[in-house]
Amino acid sequence: MWKRSKVTDQTAAGQTGIKKKSKVPGVMITQFVEELPEGTSTPDFTRKPIALTIQQGKWAVLKAIVVGTPTPTVSWGRANGDVYFHPDMCLQKYDETSREHTLEFPKVAPEDADTYKCFATNEYGRAVCPVALNVIEVGFSMSKEFQKTQVEDTKDIRRRLKKRKDDGTREERQMEPDEKVWEILLSADKKDYERICAEYGIKDFRHMLKKLTEMKKEREEEIAEFVTHISTLKHIEVHDSDCATIELDMDLKDPASKLFLYKDGVMVPFTTEESESMKHNLKQVGKKYVFTIKNLRSEDAGLYSVDVGGINVFSTDFKVPEVDFAVKIQEVKAEERQDALFQCVLTAPTDELKWLGKSTPLSNSEKFEITVSEDKLIHKLMVRDCMPLDAGIYAAVAGIKSCNAWLVVEVDKDSASKGKKATRKTTLAGGGDDQDLMTIAKEQQELYQKKMDEKMEVAKKAQAEREAAEALAKVEGEAAKKAAAEAKAAAKAKAKAKAAAKAKAKRAAAATDAAAGKQKAAAAAGGGAPGVGAPVDKGVGAAGAIGAGGGAGGAAGAGAGGAAGAGAGGGAGAGAADGGKGADGGGAAGVGGDGTAAGAGAGGAEGLGEDLEGEEYDSFEDSDGEIEGEGEGDEAGDGGVGSGEGEGEGEEGEGEGEGEKGGKRKKRMRDGPLVPETLIGETSGKTEKRQKKKDVSVEEALVAKNHREARGASAENGTGPAAGRHESAEAGKRSARARQGPVMVETVSDPGVHFHAGLSDCKAIIGEAAELECKVNREDCEGLWYKDGEEIQSSEALTISKDGTFHRLKIHKVTEEFAGKYKFEADGRKTESLIVVEDPPRFPAEELKAFKNPVTVKKGHKASFKLPYFGREPIKIQWYLDGEELSEEATIKLDYSEGCSSLLLTKLQRKDSGEVKMKLKNEFGTVEAISQLIVLDKPTPPIGPLEIVEASSSTIDFKWRPPKDSGGCKIDNYILDRQQVGRNTWKKVGPIGPEPKYKDSDVDHGRRYCYRIRVETEMGTSELMETEDIQAGTKAYPGPPSTPKVVTAFKDCINLSWSPPSETGGTNILGYNLEKRKKGSNLWGTVNPPDEMIKGKGCGVKDVVEGMEYEFRVSAINNSGAGEFSTPSEFVFARDPKKPPGKVIDFKVTDSTYTTLSLSWTKPKDIEAVEDEAKGYFVEIRPAESTDWDRCNSNAITMTSYTVKGLRSMGMYWVRAIATNDGGEGEPQELDNYILATPPPVRPRFTDAKIKSFMVVRAGNSARFTINFEASPWPEVIWLKDGSPVPKKVTISNAEGTSQLLIPSSERSDTGIYTIIVKNIVAQESFSVEIRVTDEPKPPGPVETDENVPGTVTISWAPSPDEKRDDRLHYMVTKRDSSKSTWHTIADHIFNNRFTLCNIMPGREYQFRVYAKNDMGSSTHSESPKWLIPSKRAKFTVTTPETKACDLTCPPKFLVPLKMHAAPQGYECYMSCAIKGDPTPHVTWLRNNISLNTNTNYFISNTCGVCSLLILRVGSKDTGEYKIVAENSMGRAECSTKLTVRE
Repeated sequence: MWKRSKVTDQTAAGQTGIKKKSKVPGVMITQFVEELPEGTSTPDFTRKPIALTIQQGKWAVLKAIVVGTPTPTVSWGRANGDVYFHPDMCLQKYDETSREHTLEFPKVAPEDADTYKCFATNEYGRAVCPVALNVIEVGFSMSKEFQKTQVEDTKDIRRRLKKRKDDGTREERQMEPDEKVWEILLSADKKDYERICAEYGIKDFRHMLKKLTEMKKEREEEIAEFVTHISTLKHIEVHDSDCATIELDMDLKDPASKLFLYKDGVMVPFTTEESESMKHNLKQVGKKYVFTIKNLRSEDAGLYSVDVGGINVFSTDFKVPEVDFAVKIQEVKAEERQDALFQCVLTAPTDELKWLGKSTPLSNSEKFEITVSEDKLIHKLMVRDCMPLDAGIYAAVAGIKSCNAWLVVEVDKDSASKGKKATRKTTLAGGGDDQDLMTIAKEQQELYQKKMDEKMEVAKKAQAEREAAEALAKVEGEAAKKAAAEAKAAAKAKAKAKAAAKAKAKRAAAATDAAAGKQKAAAAAGGGAPGVGAPVDKGVGAAGAIGAGGGAGGAAGAGAGGAAGAGAGGGAGAGAADGGKGADGGGAAGVGGDGTAAGAGAGGAEGLGEDLEGEEYDSFEDSDGEIEGEGEGDEAGDGGVGSGEGEGEGEEGEGEGEGEKGGKRKKRMRDGPLVPETLIGETSGKTEKRQKKKDVSVEEALVAKNHREARGASAENGTGPAAGRHESAEAGKRSARARQGPVMVETVSDPGVHFHAGLSDCKAIIGEAAELECKVNREDCEGLWYKDGEEIQSSEALTISKDGTFHRLKIHKVTEEFAGKYKFEADGRKTESLIVVEDPPRFPAEELKAFKNPVTVKKGHKASFKLPYFGREPIKIQWYLDGEELSEEATIKLDYSEGCSSLLLTKLQRKDSGEVKMKLKNEFGTVEAISQLIVLDKPTPPIGPLEIVEASSSTIDFKWRPPKDSGGCKIDNYILDRQQVGRNTWKKVGPIGPEPKYKDSDVDHGRRYCYRIRVETEMGTSELMETEDIQAGTKAYPGPPSTPKVVTAFKDCINLSWSPPSETGGTNILGYNLEKRKKGSNLWGTVNPPDEMIKGKGCGVKDVVEGMEYEFRVSAINNSGAGEFSTPSEFVFARDPKKPPGKVIDFKVTDSTYTTLSLSWTKPKDIEAVEDEAKGYFVEIRPAESTDWDRCNSNAITMTSYTVKGLRSMGMYWVRAIATNDGGEGEPQELDNYILATPPPVRPRFTDAKIKSFMVVRAGNSARFTINFEASPWPEVIWLKDGSPVPKKVTISNAEGTSQLLIPSSERSDTGIYTIIVKNIVAQESFSVEIRVTDEPKPPGPVETDENVPGTVTISWAPSPDEKRDDRLHYMVTKRDSSKSTWHTIADHIFNNRFTLCNIMPGREYQFRVYAKNDMGSSTHSESPKWLIPSKRAKFTVTTPETKACDLTCPPKFLVPLKMHAAPQGYECYMSCAIKGDPTPHVTWLRNNISLNTNTNYFISNTCGVCSLLILRVGSKDTGEYKIVAENSMGRAECSTKLTVRE
């Protein structure tokens, strides 16, 4: 499956990843470095998150406290997916006070349940602690129905998004908003989810994420069919060339796959070639696909989608803001090393523009600075330090609008500076008049605001019109609905009344028809018409008129008989039928008599049918026969054909078949002659089903009618007998028609036997009955039954029966042998069906009924369930408790025996209560049996808080909620205890019954009471619930008065005053209580007697001791009593008033800075009876430009010094101090002169302990020199170079107490002595530093050698090109002779170009190298040719002594033995030793006494007696004893060692 690549969080490269243990269990620490620096530590948890199980919808919080140096950063993750941080879903917080890191879920959902990890990380390590969050699901929101709805919703959206034609293209239609938002989300970045949801009104963020995850997974699977890999999905991007591009990289499985581009669901044509005529273009480079939209317009906005082979792979929403350039950027000409500024003004506020430099996007950096004005209309781009490479076209893009301009960089053409880097300029090129830009921006702002206001007005107006239309439509809809309901109710009532009347009329007509049938013989003999009419009505003569051919008379007789409204129809029908048949008068009269009765029935029905025309009814309370009779009457009475029917009963029966239809359908009027119709004797299934509902009398009438039809067949072409029951029913189906012109004679044909309802396939269950049934069109039809082609007859196992037109085959008890194909055949017609025998699992009825009874047990007991079953094996048996499938456990025992299964639950708890279900399943179906398990336990406490119904002075009435769980039992009583607040005892109120409420009348006014409530059931008593305090009535006490104020104080009396309280308690203040307290005491004493309140708002306290210090408080009294005391007054001495103190002495300034001023003084003198001792001081200050004094300290200070803060630097202030005591404030003492906010004068001096006086800088590098100093006041800082001002390229930066000199790109010309001069009004100080700018020197010229003096050589060379520019350049000479291969220095610090070397040895070959050196280092060398002084040598003769032969043979001996080895597994191991012996010994290596000489896994060598063994990759198999044996003809030697392999 195709997936995007994902970067996992791994240990960084080079980190060791050492695992450590934490003191806190469950915390894993990874240390990144091998050794921790001093004072640092890895992160760790002092409090780890605790696993949490919480109910859905609650506030869930995971907390952790971490430590570590440096302070670790905390992040959270989860095992499945990512943590989505959203205000409605998940928040990460940190509390600085408690140092707690929290992960909070405002409304926790089941999707949040997971294992979370808390990561604490710093640069030295990481600590991880997992924690589980479990969520209990509740409510419908997580029910299966709701989940199913969500899944169907997701599938429906995906189905609409995936809907394609056969060629893979989408349907040509605009996308719905919900389709659009999901297609955008499928391709959007996670950081954009919140913005998209807010834009499209999606509020359920959690549901969106869940649905989106499912849709993404499904889309990835679909994309994988066409695409191997997809990446670099770039959303639509606008360029300065008036075009936009969509870019994506993908590797198609089939390069021939078709690509489609859609805009808002509509296909967009594009070309793969460069074409000016086509707006859309596709360019492919390798695996990169780039769609280009040219000539951008506002209508190009929309959702663009890229499909591959009918599958959407990427979508991007292109928004075109309504913005343009009011002022475009202009061409800027800048000098080299100068800053350049582009600026523009927009027509609408925009957060940021897209700036491009030579078609490359630009962002804020050291090179480019992008700024936006506060109104977001003026946008600027500054290009710093312009260089020739910066020249080019710069563009600004806003929406689909863009503008561009050139940046021209003018290079310095000065020949003197050619090849040198120009000096950085501080001037700005391209900056226009900012005031003009601001004016234009202000105008655009006003236009934009005006446009927005107009749009807002239009929107408000449209909203108001829409709301008004909705309100009007709602009112009209309610009115129409109400009117329809009233009309429907009225019509229904009217119809019911008419139906009842008609039913009564029908019953009378049926009785008349019965009487006429009994006298039919007499009517057939002639003159029988009067006999028929006699029992019905007095119109006998009218009935006889029918026999004579008088249709009108028949109508009249019938009308008198009871249905006058239908007489005309009946008469007309009879008359027409009788025309031209005078010879058969007797027979006609007989038929006419029936026709009269039928006409009456039909006419009555027609009258009702017309009244009900166009109305519909939901249901009638009348019988089917009555209603259907009405419908049939409508049709027959209008058509006049029903006059030929037999008797009234038959007519009523015919009306039943289609009464409902006839009663509801409208009459249709037809002009012109009626076309002759041929009627087939077949009725609908609906008619036949209705006939089953007839009563016995109707069925008997039908039998008689059929008998009469058989006898009167000779009259078929004469009077027109009835067409039969089915023809009449067919007539009932057709709507009433008003005919014009002559009535045509209808021709009837009999098609023979055919089926009204054939056999249907049947699934039969073993042991139960099964029945096959079919229906034919005639009752006299006989047929045969067949099974699998063989005829079958009734037997003990099956019964074949016939009931009228219904033929049935019933199997009493189905077995396997009855499965097969069944056929019924009659009169050459046949119908077939299959019986499929199934054996699904089933339960015996009695046992199932017993199983459904709930099982009730007590806590800790056991419960068992057992139920037998039967059905075809194999049967899968499953037991469930509250929807959770049970399996074998310690407390759950499952038993499966043949035909029976049982469940045993032990050690039951209250939480185990629930639904117990047994589920059986086999190939034929599934069946379930459900019972209930009730575990009884003690109830839980009642649920608070209390709802106080009444809390008066005499009664407390309250109620509470019942316990959440009553333990499965009925609540017998609530037990109450009561406590009066302030007492330690509880009073038992006693059981109060099962109602959760109580009214307590035994209370005292104003007292507060607390109650303890417990629940009592048959299982015991619950824990108690203690209520909050309830007050019996409310006493409105007054609030506290104001703080007492000391008016005067004497040695024997202190006078106080106060203000009344603002809250009086609703009644008048009766008086006050006053209390006093000595300083240092905790006891308050009353001033006034308890029964004598103070009436006024002041009091003189005389009960005082001279010299003592007192404080006072007061409380107000109303009808409820004394209220709260006021805050205590200030302490006051009981003594006569004091005199204010005098002026402070020796008032002066001790220190000052730019913002503070320190003052000091001496307390004033104490002069008896004139000036008393000062108790405190105030300092006041006044700026020189103001006349008002500001007090610096709000409370008097006791110290004789004070520091004033917050002064303005170099500000001028007047200052004074004031002494104060209990007698008041003394006279102020001012300073003689104003004070400047500045430090005291300090001579400038440099504060650096060691300052470099010499610097060497490589040419091209920056030179930086920083120096610190102190001086007061602020000094003037001057820098000089060689006694002159520094050049412009040198940057000077001054700050408080420091100055810095910076040469950005130094050159040799910058070499010199730089001097800093720091001077102020006190003195000046200077310091000089020599900065030498140089580079590595060039090598000297060719080197020559010459022998001027024998035994010496003079080396000379051409000077280095840098010698003239560097006065510190010198040379170094090195030498190498033929006797030594190394070079060594023979001279250094040579400031000329010559050097003479002595002590030259003849016969040796010499070579010399010369280097140029300066402060930066050495140059490359210049080398001399070889120098040689030939030597003349005398002949030398050597006489060698005679040598004697030496015997060196010896046995082998180890000079260096083997050492012990311990090698890590996987590393190489090298063993060696040294052996001597003559002749050369033969060496053999052995491991555990096994020779290794032929083993290719070991590399063995012997070089000059040094024997070695090399193991390339040591493994555990290489552990053991290694031995080396050396042998020759003189003897044998051994040496051994051991190899240990470390894991």
